Amino acid sequence: MAAKAVLRAESDEGVTHQLCSWVDGLTLDDIPEDLKTRAKYLMLDGFGCAIVGAHLPWTEKAVSIVLDMEPAGDCLVWGYGKKIGPLPAALLNSTEVQSFELDDWHSLAPVHANSIMLPALLAAASQQKARGNAVVTGSNLLLSTIVGYEVGPRVGLCLYGSHMLTRGWHSGPIFGHAACAASVGKLLDLSTEAIEDAVGIACTQACGLMSAQFSSEAKRMQHGFAARNGLFAALLAKGGYSGIKRVFEEPYGGFLSAFGEGSGKEPPYLADELVKGLGKTWQTEAIRVKPHASMAGTHCTIDTVAGLQKDHPEELENLTSIVNIKIEMSEAAFKHGGWTATRPLTATGAQMSCAYVAATQLVDGQVLPQQFHRDLLNRDSIWKLVERTECHYTPELGQKFEQRVTITFNDGSSISKTLDAPTGVDPPLSNEEILTKFRTFTRGLIDNKRQEAIEKLVLGLEDLADVSVLDEVLAGLTLDPIA
Repeated sequence: MAAKAVLRAESDEGVTHQLCSWVDGLTLDDIPEDLKTRAKYLMLDGFGCAIVGAHLPWTEKAVSIVLDMEPAGDCLVWGYGKKIGPLPAALLNSTEVQSFELDDWHSLAPVHANSIMLPALLAAASQQKARGNAVVTGSNLLLSTIVGYEVGPRVGLCLYGSHMLTRGWHSGPIFGHAACAASVGKLLDLSTEAIEDAVGIACTQACGLMSAQFSSEAKRMQHGFAARNGLFAALLAKGGYSGIKRVFEEPYGGFLSAFGEGSGKEPPYLADELVKGLGKTWQTEAIRVKPHASMAGTHCTIDTVAGLQKDHPEELENLTSIVNIKIEMSEAAFKHGGWTATRPLTATGAQMSCAYVAATQLVDGQVLPQQFHRDLLNRDSIWKLVERTECHYTPELGQKFEQRVTITFNDGSSISKTLDAPTGVDPPLSNEEILTKFRTFTRGLIDNKRQEAIEKLVLGLEDLADVSVLDEVLAGLTLDPIA
């Protein structure tokens, strides 16, 4: 590792300063080659999710409202060719990435990193270029994105990761503010002290309520709050505005002491997780890519049902013979996705419900964007199965991804299957599978020439002299995948 990136170990340095010092010193040479390659494929998946999400009905509504209230600026809104200021651009482009539950997530500390980092970084690059500052290269973008990939999960691990979901917090916007500030701070070449200011300003804005998942369109935008606020924090720090110092370890009103309050854990938070294994243990390796268009906690439900369909095709040929579907899961998945779904549901609620996606897999044999067209959400064939479904928290299944689905029929017979983890978690999607996902999900939404251009630019980032080229390709008009 390069000398700059080595953590200083003086006793007077808290974890906040240690983290910011590491961010300041990190170079691409410090990062393993396979990790840099993986990061580029993860980024490609994020941009693909933005293409899918740009013209969904709820995204179009958000863009229309924000464009009406914001003046023209220097930063592009992807899929629209419009320019506004950096903060609303980051907000809207993040909303696109997170708009359809297709984007990445971290398996230990849930956060959708691409929806936070990519919009904020490209908005920052456009804003800096418009003011005559240094042009951001593809190498700068790659390095800064990896910074965000590393910081967000570490913040989450300090608060026991998915335990935040069981408490009702939307974990990504909680963990993501600091990650975005550090990521943009790296892009802007801020000093260690200025990065710490940025992180402190970002952390005081962090929030996100998981009750948004039931029907609110704001669920699609909450990671955008982290993108906007983290970018805002870094730009303030670049201008010399001071932030909260030692924000993670401060005992009174500090980030961890406040969010750890009432955690039910002992200790209530784990401050050392912020810097444990920096530069040796790479959190980027635990970022997962979704094959299904639904909340990550529902993926084991989908795969378990799909396994039953494969193993018992004759029994499941007649779905009207099903009298009960029992889904057993861990605490975090149960509280996040095991709630009782009632008719009607919005697309948001449907994508967050284990009962609904189980029924969708049984009826359609897949859970992809087209399953959530507004005309399909209220199907009797789906709701008859949802009404026969029970979700249960089963402690012996473990704390992470394990689920069991048992289907009982009107003749008293039943079939059951247990999975330790869904595809995408174990095994993770390969780089080639991520590329296939990008091509498959964006096909027909943009033309082949644009598809190929985005692939080439992202997978060859180190050769890109100015990231505005990528930004401009993303800005072109895209289509609605569920129109």
